[in-house]
Amino acid sequence: MKRTFALVLTLASGFALSAAAQTLPAPAASAPAAAPAGPAKVAVVEFQATVGQTNEFQRDFADLQKKYEPKRAQLKTMADEIDGLEKQLQAQGATLSDAARATQAKTIDEKKKQAQRFAEDAQNDLTQEMIDVYNKVASKVYDVLVTYTKQQGYTVVLDASESQQQAPLVLFHADNTDISKAVVEAYNVKSGVPAPPPPAPGAAVPTAPRPAAKPPVTH
Repeated sequence: MKRTFALVLTLASGFALSAAAQTLPAPAASAPAAAPAGPAKVAVVEFQATVGQTNEFQRDFADLQKKYEPKRAQLKTMADEIDGLEKQLQAQGATLSDAARATQAKTIDEKKKQAQRFAEDAQNDLTQEMIDVYNKVASKVYDVLVTYTKQQGYTVVLDASESQQQAPLVLFHADNTDISKAVVEAYNVKSGVPAPPPPAPGAAVPTAPRPAAKPPVTH
């Protein structure tokens, strides 16, 4: 039962965002740009956070949360029913015959299995859809990133995402080298998607999944 409730809470909180991390492919790399003459101009970008901060990702995230509200409600109903049956068995256990007690326990066990299967299926569906949402936006953000860095004359862009698992590892960078905000603003202008309304208190905050492979960098 503990895992059933854990899955209910998982869906309710949108934690599948980080669960999707292990299977996310990186955006396709573009051909390296010719390096301009002169010293290298380096920038950093928190790519995952940049994707998550775009208006388009936040809009799609909110739509996905609404889509799964009925399943969350159904899971809550199933969990409440199981909890009620367990309390009833505890209260009446001493007065029931062995056969009746065994029948009641079997019913509870079957309902737990049904709830867990439902929760796992819903979690898998939500995780896959989050991957699709992230990939759709990430590939377009990467295109905007490439265009922006070329326009600004950068020769190297490093990913400074905290969850990065591969080199290059950014140990330090000056604030004025971080172009994450500029890329988000450029993408929002290009996409034309308006900023979403502020989330309601207690609502899940959109956070981009953590890809296993980092997006390519421009040179």
